[in-house]
Amino acid sequence: MDYVLHNLRLQELVLIVRENKRFYDDFVAFLEEEGFASVIAFINEASDERAATTITRYFNRPTEVKLYDGLLRPYTNATAKWFFLAWLLRDAAIQRLQPLLATVPGETMVERKTYLINEIRQFVAPLFPQAESWEWPAVSEVMLSRLEGSRRALKGTIFENIVRRHLENLIEKYDLPLTVGKGEVRIHDETYDIQISGPGGSLLMPVKTRETMGGGHALLFTRDIYKSILVATENGYACVPVVIAESWSGDLAALNSELYIYIQANPNQISAIEPLLAQELVSLLPMLERMSGR
Repeated sequence: MDYVLHNLRLQELVLIVRENKRFYDDFVAFLEEEGFASVIAFINEASDERAATTITRYFNRPTEVKLYDGLLRPYTNATAKWFFLAWLLRDAAIQRLQPLLATVPGETMVERKTYLINEIRQFVAPLFPQAESWEWPAVSEVMLSRLEGSRRALKGTIFENIVRRHLENLIEKYDLPLTVGKGEVRIHDETYDIQISGPGGSLLMPVKTRETMGGGHALLFTRDIYKSILVATENGYACVPVVIAESWSGDLAALNSELYIYIQANPNQISAIEPLLAQELVSLLPMLERMSGR
């Protein structure tokens, strides 16, 4: 098989970041309306009260300009502003800041977000004293990194939904008395993206994707698949992992898994992968029929 030599993910993310420049420009225009000559002038504002008022007004200000996630889906207006200000200040809105909102002062969510963003502004300002750190080229690099991190989870969700949809179509086509769960299943510390249940038992399906080939994370990826199968079978479930990876050297056949689906392709090639997935999922039909009691 010919490997994809170019970083398709990077290409797509750069296009999305370029679309998001309009959101940055809208923020700059807002600051100018508030009397700030530049982003760094706002970052270095000496009046805590003025800065906080500006942040609150920004949160409450309606705008038609969109901020897009790593799959070019628009965030809601409130989420977009929250994420954007966190990224601007070199922070992570969900992983680090979201839990802190429950501990900071404020009667409303906007008040708490304003307090937290203003505190971070004061902390970060002396760390990045140059104006260039707050202009679009630097901010776009931060945004690219943030979108890249979130894109992996978003891409995994896309394939989970594709697998779920094709399984539902297969069950409907053959009129099988089976149900496909709408959410993930957790057994101990393992999660499974899809569960199929019927009179003859349950099937768990972890959906795993990986773009790169080597390094320590590749070993963790393989170990994660092995453990998912082991925990499922030890607890009385059938397990069929779905693995989408351009290069993967694991040996699923050596484990206690009746079937597995391995698509050797770069996960960024969604349109090319979906028909292959649909074809491979047909191989589960004998197992699904047994689960139906037939």
